Amino acid sequence: MNAPRLRADAADNRARIVEAARDAVAGSDEFKLNAVAKRAGVGQGTLYRHFPTREALLAEVYRFDVEELVAAAPALLAEHDPITALARWFDRLVDYARVKRGVLAAVEAGVWQELSAHGLGPIGDAITALLDAGRAAGAVRSDVDARDVVLLLGYLTRLDEQEWDTRARHLLHVVLDGLRARE
Repeated sequence: MNAPRLRADAADNRARIVEAARDAVAGSDEFKLNAVAKRAGVGQGTLYRHFPTREALLAEVYRFDVEELVAAAPALLAEHDPITALARWFDRLVDYARVKRGVLAAVEAGVWQELSAHGLGPIGDAITALLDAGRAAGAVRSDVDARDVVLLLGYLTRLDEQEWDTRARHLLHVVLDGLRARE
């Protein structure tokens, strides 16, 4: 079933609300609906007519960004060689991931911050020791640190159980290849 078609002014308001919410989650640790409404130039009543809950608005921001990211891939491939297209898509992925992080942080702020703070200490120390040894042997790039690696490894928390065996170690090898010093 298709969603009802919005009047032009209502569609414009909805688009401005989504864009303002996207900017808010990408640029701040706080997500307040009254600030989103103000940034979008609409009243709170208009915001709530389109998005009755905070979660509904965050879900729409996430859905919108996923659609944009997916649509970018074939467009980039049509304009560029595959490696250049992938590199440019990765540039867009950075923006998407920032918004996604913002959405997840806004929904799960307390849990996310507690887990991140707990895991970076001893794991960061172990990674630092491994990186230092690799650098001393000339095998690891000099421009990476433990935080870089922890952030890269965050993908493990997003793997579905059914793909764990086929993807987890494979992706770790990809990360490892990126950490290797180049001759």
